[in-house]
Amino acid sequence: MTTLYDFEALQINGKPIALKKFKGKAMLIVNTASACGFTPQFAGLEELHKTYADQGLVVLGFPCNQFGAQDSGSNDEIADFCQMNYGVSFPMMAKVDVNGSDAHPLYQWMAQEAPGLLGSKSIKWNFTKFLIGKDGSVLKRYAPTDTPESLRKDIEAALG
Repeated sequence: MTTLYDFEALQINGKPIALKKFKGKAMLIVNTASACGFTPQFAGLEELHKTYADQGLVVLGFPCNQFGAQDSGSNDEIADFCQMNYGVSFPMMAKVDVNGSDAHPLYQWMAQEAPGLLGSKSIKWNFTKFLIGKDGSVLKRYAPTDTPESLRKDIEAALG
């Protein structure tokens, strides 16, 4: 069975990271954008990170420029933006595609494991969120309109 721990990603600084590093942690994985109507969710994601990190939650941000070209900057520019505007201290990954033939394998797998509305496999917009259990399986997919604060109950259950 495939789990999150079978994947690798590039950190925003360009260095690879094996996601098995997070084994035993609950995770919230989000495709982010710096110039989106949902961009203020960075503040809520940072709050979740600060509140639950000690209990085992890892928030991972994956910048994506596939929706309205709303994250067109370089990885360095994105990192600076997130830090300066929202104080983001959770791990940010390098920019990825989340749909199409060049979609990051992690996103291909998560979309397959937790389809969206009407069984759709594609990611519809920035700030789609996936909650991953401590065993590396996808527990739930959330729409961009689902605020980070609204996920607290599910996160607490996943941290169990």
